[in-house]
Amino acid sequence: MTDFTMAVDADGVATITWDVAGKSMNVMSTAAFGSLSGLVDQALADAAVKGIIITSGKKDFAGGMDLNVIAEMRAGGAQAIFDGVMTMHKVLRKIELAGMDPKTKKGGKPIVAALPGTALGIGLELPLSCHRIIAADNPKAKIGLPEIMVGIFPGAGGTTRLVRKMGAMMAAPFLLEGKLSDPKAAKAAGLIDEVVAPDQLLARAKQWVLATAGVIPNEKIEVYPPQLTDPKNPESNPVTMPMGNDTLVKPWDDKGYKMPGGAPYHPAGFMTFVGANAMVLGKTMGVYPAAKALLGAVYEGALVPFDVALRIEARQFTSVLLNPSSSAMIRSLFINKEALEKGANRPAVADQTVKKLGVIGAGMMGAGIAYVAALAGIEVVLIDAAQESADRGKAHSADLLDKGIQRRKVTAEKKAEVLGRITATTDYAALAGCDLVVEAVFEDPKVKAEVTAKVEAAVGAECIYASNTSTLPISALAKASSRPDQFIGIHFFSPVDKMNLVEIIRGKQTGDRAVAKALDFVRAIRKTPIVVNDARFFYANRCIIPYINEGIRMVAEGVEPALIENAAKLVGMPLGPLQLVDETSIDLGVKIAKATRAAMGDAYPDGAVDAVLFWMADQGRMGKKANAGFYAYDAAGKREGLWDGLAAEYPHKADPELTTVQHRLLMAQVLEAVRALEEGVLTDIREGDVGAILGWGFAPWSGGPFSWLDIIGAARAVEICERLVAEFGPRFEAPALLREMAAQDESFYGRFGAKQAA
Repeated sequence: MTDFTMAVDADGVATITWDVAGKSMNVMSTAAFGSLSGLVDQALADAAVKGIIITSGKKDFAGGMDLNVIAEMRAGGAQAIFDGVMTMHKVLRKIELAGMDPKTKKGGKPIVAALPGTALGIGLELPLSCHRIIAADNPKAKIGLPEIMVGIFPGAGGTTRLVRKMGAMMAAPFLLEGKLSDPKAAKAAGLIDEVVAPDQLLARAKQWVLATAGVIPNEKIEVYPPQLTDPKNPESNPVTMPMGNDTLVKPWDDKGYKMPGGAPYHPAGFMTFVGANAMVLGKTMGVYPAAKALLGAVYEGALVPFDVALRIEARQFTSVLLNPSSSAMIRSLFINKEALEKGANRPAVADQTVKKLGVIGAGMMGAGIAYVAALAGIEVVLIDAAQESADRGKAHSADLLDKGIQRRKVTAEKKAEVLGRITATTDYAALAGCDLVVEAVFEDPKVKAEVTAKVEAAVGAECIYASNTSTLPISALAKASSRPDQFIGIHFFSPVDKMNLVEIIRGKQTGDRAVAKALDFVRAIRKTPIVVNDARFFYANRCIIPYINEGIRMVAEGVEPALIENAAKLVGMPLGPLQLVDETSIDLGVKIAKATRAAMGDAYPDGAVDAVLFWMADQGRMGKKANAGFYAYDAAGKREGLWDGLAAEYPHKADPELTTVQHRLLMAQVLEAVRALEEGVLTDIREGDVGAILGWGFAPWSGGPFSWLDIIGAARAVEICERLVAEFGPRFEAPALLREMAAQDESFYGRFGAKQAA
């Protein structure tokens, strides 16, 4: 069965239907492109065919390109990539020109894309080559070009067409940010042409084809959804629009075409491109090759005829696809992330869907967990010591839903439905019937032990108990449980409603059913899980704390704080270490330092860090929450720059090279990731990479710590470590695993990736 099929009705309208067998969402393959091309040729050559509808046999139109196509092209090298992309351009250009006479621009057949639902990537690039795009009024549908989010850019004409359709400035959010829109928003933005009732999609598409082809009168029809010429006057006439087009010629194929907003050599266009260049550099710090290549394709393409612009786009796309950053980002942010979300490391036990959830502790974390669970349709019991606190925790959900109503993402009915699933109480008896309980109380083993006993007295024998902790070892906490095989750690990141990663911690006695329950819960609330074995700080915190500490250590050495912060951003970290500790709070850092010192004794390595951290706390500078930390803040909590008092207490002494600062900050994190793998805390490098990017924002352009090590090579990593050890001490000593891989010229994905992919 081919991915595309065609049927011609009695009125001469050919409907080409995209329906990939065995997949819930259409994806484009090389063979499918060939099939589509052949069917278009057939329809254009058939005198009985008046026009063409391209639609989907599924509830959505398409999710994008089959990644196997990208892998095949990359394996063939630059020429194979360029040739493959140009083949796609030729097929889409054939649709766009639709058999028109190249000189007179007459004689073509109208082609319309009818989108029943989501249309992403090539799923929008194909419609953009059609003469009209009509979408069903499906509020769950997403329309856009998200390629930039995984390290590439729209390379099948989407970049060139969208800019020529909308202008560089209006197209920027969709190209440079991967903005996705529902059909109504997409129409308002100019991405698509019409939105119609779902049951009228194909009828309206056919009506447009026949009117444009001159088979039926080109009358006006009411715009859908219904609109009035004067919305304030209910008796005004409905807004109408022509049924078909007077011409099939795209604006950029017209002799008098002028780019919206101005071409680069036009005064207005010049300012747009100067601003866009500054904006892209400011946001990417020059470390994301796709954004730079996209901007180059847009700028250079705007200076030449359309077909030449497509070749420029293809060349820029080829360069990006050959960049190791794009490979790493696609692998981590798409392939690996999707595999983990689908349960790549789930134990083989029966379905563990959560039906009723208990949440103990209605503070920031507990309230957030209750909200995401209720939003996912799960009944929630939210317990706190005082009813006032429990009610305040439920009110957090109400506040988030109100914000959704203001943004028109949530209805009043939806708000009532979600809040109706949350019971706020002090009564542990309300936990009866819960199949999962998440404890989110204060980080004190004694308090957590008391809660464990109360919960186990109230719930059934099959209930799984999870502790939301960021630092306390799960195996130790499980000693308070009478059922340690049903005790597990679930570490949420703050704020829960925004952070996508959830770290699941398997204790020494944690059983497979508990792990499966945690994974099924995380999947239900639409977040990405990683499963790690128990150890102090688990995975995420054991990597991020050294990053923060290295930044603070440099402050103590007299390195300019601005250099520390900007070095981090210039290597792709979203926040510098000083800003990050401000965000998480300095008093929390002090508590962690004291607890770690108590646990490690003489082996504790961070005395120099504590000197700075404790001094900051003594000054009352507890971070952003106190409007005073390493940064200064105004009364509204807006950062105003690094605090002047740092320079007075820790005057400038050192002038390290930028690269040295960056290597210190990166290696502080990366070496901990390798040690976590070496010690068995991490069992899957995919989880190490995805967890690093989603958990604390580790340089997404790199694909994660293991991908970064593969990009630079293990031998180069060891060389960097040796230089850092000589200058800054043994904390940068290369782990034995890394040295072994350097000696054998191995990569992490070469050594560990094949087994995990299988």
